[in-house]
Amino acid sequence: MLPAADPTPGQMYAPRGVWTDGERIVVCDSGNHRVLIWHRRPEVDGAAADVVLGQPDMFGEGPAAGGTDVERGLYLPTGVDVIDGNLVIADAWHHRLVIHDGIPTGSFARPGAVIGQADLTSVEPNRGGEPTLSTLYWPFGFAIVAGTFWVADTGNRRVLGWHGPHMPEAGRPADILLGQDDPAQHSDNRGTGVGASTFRWPHAICGDDDTLLVADAGDHRLLGWTPPPRDHDRPADLVLGQSDADTNDEFKNRPQGSQRLRFPYSAVSFDGRLAVADTSNNRVLIWNSLPRSGSAIPADAVLAQPDMDANGENRWDAVCDDSLCWPYGMCAADGVLAIADSGNNRVVLWHVP
Repeated sequence: MLPAADPTPGQMYAPRGVWTDGERIVVCDSGNHRVLIWHRRPEVDGAAADVVLGQPDMFGEGPAAGGTDVERGLYLPTGVDVIDGNLVIADAWHHRLVIHDGIPTGSFARPGAVIGQADLTSVEPNRGGEPTLSTLYWPFGFAIVAGTFWVADTGNRRVLGWHGPHMPEAGRPADILLGQDDPAQHSDNRGTGVGASTFRWPHAICGDDDTLLVADAGDHRLLGWTPPPRDHDRPADLVLGQSDADTNDEFKNRPQGSQRLRFPYSAVSFDGRLAVADTSNNRVLIWNSLPRSGSAIPADAVLAQPDMDANGENRWDAVCDDSLCWPYGMCAADGVLAIADSGNNRVVLWHVP
């Protein structure tokens, strides 16, 4: 069921991103073009948020704060994380990442810095020109993995990496380019066809010190590099969701099993394990040990479906507390897996032993 047309402090519309440290919760309420913050984990369902970003109050909606403020407004925020204690938001359709000083305690706060644009008033894709190592087009996800800051630059069909364990300075060109032959290119799968070093819709990034993982949603797969690339592009060592790196079959209207993915929009690594939001199959798959290389490695467990072959929205029944409809972003902390259950307009918290 869709929420009421007017947003409230306790409702969401198609949330796509979530972050938690086990206590605080931050959600990209994407359909309302805002970010909601709970400074303490709610003890009851439907609790009101403490802070809203991107809108002047808890009842506002629309891109750029209803068209009134580009600097503090958001346009389809999709990814969120806290890095070096600062809140970072992928403001996807403004083609930028915005960085707040700390985690704001007051609503409608102005970001302190921006990546992908020259300033907070600029919002054109690729800064109004061709792609470079300093521009972005629909950046949907980001993460620090193995001492490198990575951005899934979805609209440019590439992943950018900046050396260093911290956020890059504004305007600094990326050190690593994955998925394209040169910075000016932006074709699906390099314009040559799916392969071990191409992307269609790179959407989310995770991993550990040994492996970089990218959810390539448009090619229905997850790619992995072990070790993560440091200086240049190279073919992936791992592909999940397909039989090999040269295949991107959607497997529509077929039993999915434990080895297939269909539009996987997110992944998270935690405690040596891997969870993948298999979005169009309305489930989350879990590998008990993080895969490093190979292909078609079966998952060990499934959340929200009765078995590995089921894939119905809310199990083709009424929404319930352990069903999912188009899960997107995820975050794991302190034994809790937070899932942005986008099609059900909510975020659910699962205890994962």
